[in-house]
Amino acid sequence: MTQKRLKIGTDFTWRDMEVGNIVTEAGSAALRRTGDWRSQRPIIDKEKCNKCALCWLYCPDAAIKPLEDGYYETDLFYCKGCGICAKVCPKGAITMIEEEEQ
Repeated sequence: MTQKRLKIGTDFTWRDMEVGNIVTEAGSAALRRTGDWRSQRPIIDKEKCNKCALCWLYCPDAAIKPLEDGYYETDLFYCKGCGICAKVCPKGAITMIEEEEQ
């Protein structure tokens, strides 16, 4: 198989990955937008959020990004909809909704 060398900022989706979606180059996962097969998405309610950062800390895909005002947002290019952020949120500020409901 031929490996594709990618640069940050290029359009690269899960369809372009090797069979099995195996990441073969160290540090290259950030180049792949893998959130487009998600079935659920997190919605963050800033009214309930206490800025504890647990969602950011526990996200296995680094898809939660801090904002300048101390709140957090989800980067849907990388979020896979696992729901870990919603489970660890002590204030219940994150709700998982079906992707079709957006």
